[in-house]
Amino acid sequence: MLKFQETIDFIRSIYNTQDLIPLHEPRFWGNEKKYLEECIDSTFVSSVGKFVDQIEVEIAKYTGAKKAVAVVNGTAALHIALKLVGVEAGTEVITQPLTFIATANAISYCGAKPIFLDVDLDTMGLSPIALKRFLEEETVWDSSSNKRLNKLTNKQITACVPMHTFGHACRIDEIVDICNEYNIPVVEDSAESIGTYYKEKHTGTFGKVGILSFNGNKTITSGGGGMIITDDEELAKQAKHLTTTAKIPHKWEYRHDHIGYNYRMPNINAALACAQLEQLDSFIEKKRALAKKYSDFFLTSTSSSTSTSISTSISPSTLSFFVEPKNSISNYWLNVVILKNREERDLFLKETNENGVMTRPIWTLMNKLEMFRDCYTDTLENAEWLEDRVVNISSSVI
Repeated sequence: MLKFQETIDFIRSIYNTQDLIPLHEPRFWGNEKKYLEECIDSTFVSSVGKFVDQIEVEIAKYTGAKKAVAVVNGTAALHIALKLVGVEAGTEVITQPLTFIATANAISYCGAKPIFLDVDLDTMGLSPIALKRFLEEETVWDSSSNKRLNKLTNKQITACVPMHTFGHACRIDEIVDICNEYNIPVVEDSAESIGTYYKEKHTGTFGKVGILSFNGNKTITSGGGGMIITDDEELAKQAKHLTTTAKIPHKWEYRHDHIGYNYRMPNINAALACAQLEQLDSFIEKKRALAKKYSDFFLTSTSSSTSTSISTSISPSTLSFFVEPKNSISNYWLNVVILKNREERDLFLKETNENGVMTRPIWTLMNKLEMFRDCYTDTLENAEWLEDRVVNISSSVI
């Protein structure tokens, strides 16, 4: 008998199938085909069209941001967001090691270097305590240049990029307050957290700039796509200009005033995004209902109270379910279970995947990848603990 057979059987009962159960697949239950056909009939399938304009307006309205700029993917959104706040080659950017590689890649695209600080166990996002400690003890203000410098490297720190892991909000208000104190702009990596609220405010709207992703595996998808959101109208104007090859508007001439990027979202992708956005509230309601089923199951099956957000270094008896942190309403993009240790994690991954229930471990910590081995880190105690234990389980809308 498989050790985790009960869990496998439960997941199969939820999805009511003996076929392969993916980790997270999109649902096209609305106007997707209608809008795609309209887009094709219009012949406006590239980076100009009514759906591009519409999705920008609708995302701004949904998130509460003043402006939104549609781009080809979340990584491109983060790249431009970093440039907008002044990240340049030879500088450093604070972020977390427990993230998808796009976060660190976007920093590298700017010629900057990541600083990896620890996360909180109960959010899996950047820890305000670790952030405050680093800024207090390891940085200095250079009044001659008006720059915050890393004492060890003597390089300027130009931004902080917290990430809302798997759709669960980090303590973003505390992070922003700390960064404001030290004159460091915050760019929110909200790629995974559309529809997630922290203290009744949408993620991505706390920092100077935020970004969203509409990749094929996200809560809503445009196939490929992303969004820059901000309350700064001038930054939004710059974002649109830079993502449209920095072309100076003219009826026929091609003149450009910056090194720009061909990052605008195609109209055909925006059509898909518009249809998906219409269903977002319904998707999140269903995903939260799914999370409640998991929470109840693991609470019962373990006969303990570990089906909660982990706030201390609790080692679960076998496995437990991670629930939304305090003060937040999560979209539960990917559901999370916490195993006892790495050995149990690996056994769980093996048994579930070999039996047609797709599961995945959390990402390898960024500082362990060859490209980022020489980056500054703190102790990363919590990030290491989570890396050894976190597994994502089936999360598709049902």
